[in-house]
Amino acid sequence: MAIDASLATELKGLDALESATDEAPLAGRVWAQTWPKIAAIGLFVGLWQVVVWFKLKPSYVLPGPGSAFGEFAHQLTQGTFWHATAVTMTRGVVGFLIASVIGLLLGVAVARSKVLRAAIGSLITGLQTMPSIAWFPLAILLFQLSEKAILFVILIGAVPSIANGVISGVDYVPTTLVRAGRNIGARGIALYRHIILPAALPSIVSGLKQGWAFAWRSLLAGELIVAIANRPSLGAFLANSRELGEPSYMLALMIAILLIGVLVDSAFAAVDATMRRRRGVGALS
Repeated sequence: MAIDASLATELKGLDALESATDEAPLAGRVWAQTWPKIAAIGLFVGLWQVVVWFKLKPSYVLPGPGSAFGEFAHQLTQGTFWHATAVTMTRGVVGFLIASVIGLLLGVAVARSKVLRAAIGSLITGLQTMPSIAWFPLAILLFQLSEKAILFVILIGAVPSIANGVISGVDYVPTTLVRAGRNIGARGIALYRHIILPAALPSIVSGLKQGWAFAWRSLLAGELIVAIANRPSLGAFLANSRELGEPSYMLALMIAILLIGVLVDSAFAAVDATMRRRRGVGALS
C-alpha cells in the first residue's frame, strides 16, 4: 500500500511538471499569438504614413491612416455598414458550409476510388488554379445578376481546395495505421470514419482553411461585379466608393474586410492549435 501511494504521488508530480512545462498561462499564450499581428499592422501603418508624408501619391488618391481609420470608426456607428457586413458574412458562411459538404464528400469519393481519381483528380487541381473572376461571365450567363451567380462562383472556388485537402490527407495516412484498423475489423465506411479521416484531420482542416480563403476572395469579387437591389454588401459599397471618389471610405471598407479575414484565420489557428495539442504535437521552438 505504501509503495502504491508513493508511486501515485510521483506520477502526480510528473503530470504537474509536464503540464507546467507544456501549458503556458492563458494570458501568455494569447499575447504570444497577438503581438506579432500587432507588430505587423504597426509596421504596415508606419510605411503607409511614410508614403503619405513624402507625398508619393496625392491625398485625394491615398489619404493617410488617420483619415482611413477615422472613417472606419465612423462606419462602426452606422446601421448601413452593419447591414452590409451581415449580408456579406451570411453569403460567405452559407457558401462555405455548402462548399465544405460538397468538398468533403468529393474528396472522400476521389480518395477511395481509383477510377474517380484517374478521371477527375487532375481536373480538381486545375479548377483550383483558375481565378474566381474568370467564372463570373459564365455565372452571370447561367444565373443573371442574382445570389445564385455569387454562390456558384464561391462553390467553384472553394470546393476544389477542400477536396484536395481531403485527398492529400488520406494519401498521407500511414499504411500501418490502416492495416491496424483492418485487423480490428474496420472495413469500408467504418475504416474511413474511425481510422482514416481522423488521421487525415490536420490536412482536412488545412484544406478547409484554404477553402475559406478562396470562398472569401470569390465572394468579394462577386459583390464588386454583381450588384443586387436591396441587398447592400461590403463589395457593393467598395465599388460605389471608388466610383464616387471617396478613398477614405474605400480604405475603411478594406480595413473591415481585412479584419474579418484575420479573425477567421485566428479561429482556424485556434482549432489547429487545439488539434495539435490533443495529438501531442508541439510547435517547434
